[in-house]
Amino acid sequence: MKLSRYWIYGALLWMGACKAPEIKPINQQVALPENFVQQTDTSNLANISWRNYFKDPLLVQLIDTALVKNWDLQSMQQRIEQAKADVLQTTQALKPTVDPLLAPSMRRFGLYTMDGAGNIVTDIEPGKLVPINLPDLYTGFQARWEADIWGKLKNKKQAAAQRLLASAEGKNLLVTNLISEIANAYYQLIALDQEIRIVDETIAVQSKVLDIVKVQKEAAASTELAVKQFEAQLLNLNGFRIELQQIILETENRINFLCGRAPVRIERAAQFPALPEKINAGIPAQLLQNRPDIRQAELELLASKTDLSIARKAFLPSFNITGNLGFQAFRPGLLFTTPESIAYSLIGGLTMPMINRAAIKAEFNNATARQMDKLYQYQQSVVRGYIEVYNEVARTNNLEKIVAAKQQESIALNSAIDIAADLFRYGRANYLEVLIAQQQALKARVELVTAKKNQLSTTVNLYKALGGGWR
Repeated sequence: MKLSRYWIYGALLWMGACKAPEIKPINQQVALPENFVQQTDTSNLANISWRNYFKDPLLVQLIDTALVKNWDLQSMQQRIEQAKADVLQTTQALKPTVDPLLAPSMRRFGLYTMDGAGNIVTDIEPGKLVPINLPDLYTGFQARWEADIWGKLKNKKQAAAQRLLASAEGKNLLVTNLISEIANAYYQLIALDQEIRIVDETIAVQSKVLDIVKVQKEAAASTELAVKQFEAQLLNLNGFRIELQQIILETENRINFLCGRAPVRIERAAQFPALPEKINAGIPAQLLQNRPDIRQAELELLASKTDLSIARKAFLPSFNITGNLGFQAFRPGLLFTTPESIAYSLIGGLTMPMINRAAIKAEFNNATARQMDKLYQYQQSVVRGYIEVYNEVARTNNLEKIVAAKQQESIALNSAIDIAADLFRYGRANYLEVLIAQQQALKARVELVTAKKNQLSTTVNLYKALGGGWR
């Protein structure tokens, strides 16, 4: 009766140990508006290959170089190889392991033990007792296998596969960012070249005005102050030109670094390329398929869900089978004598965590927290993607108006330079008016170049924000 009671207690304890915590479902959906800034066209820039989106052959050549030699991309490829190895490792874990085994040994049993007491009166061969120092030779195969009765090992393989796909999306994200960074730097170089040409033209005009002021000073029609003011303006323009050259050097070297090479001059076009004829942002729902960062975050979230399932299954029993098959003898000459030297074993074991359940529960809680962390990262990436596209679409519309206004401003101020110079030549305007007109015209022309460059950069940033570039 007492023995039966112990069996009942043991069974209840076993059943209690098998209880695993429940996994609470989560909602990963993010509510997004139906369109961007009243755009309903479902055609999307992100579906265009970057080779077709960027028309400048020199820019395309730079991107091609970077995609082959960029160090970050090469490092990312190695991380993908690591993820592939993880998938292979988890796949092999589903299969039994079989290892060849060679185990020579020497054993001595104590005389006051069951083996020792029996050996001193037992013949190992006819007329020969078992020696006190007993050689033992074994050769054969040793096998181990964990039966995946709950799908834990299969889940590990699934999580590794999801992380492999996430690594591939990480590479796509890196490609998208790399292409946009090179394109923006390339357009900045064209803008800087144009700014230097504007400064050179302004220096030429300023030098002519300075010559006139010097002649007027000799004729007592102007003062030394006017001469110094114009000379200071020329010095300022030369200093500004040197600053632009330094920025060009640094921008070129940034592109060279992205291309994985030592500094060389970057060949580029003299003028900005034409803007895309039509910019279609599509609809927000397309971001879930096009943006690599959102796809990567979603796959990481899926992997965290699988990890949580694995952590839950750690509470359940595991069934392991071990076995050996080979030849065993106390002397080499007898090792392969059959069937006398054939040795084998087969052991099955059902194990259940009991004492260490607190550690398993801690891992379950850790996996739960990691899943929530990945959920928030995914939702954040979706909202961030929508906001980035929304901002770039609005910026595209506003920059079109800004460029038009800057063009009119530049035309007006360039005319003001000619008018001020004529008035100054005939004594109807002072030198300060000429200086102010030149400064304002220079500022307006540089701002116009910057606005045009920003227009192109916005098309690049919108292409990136929509998830274009990795195809």
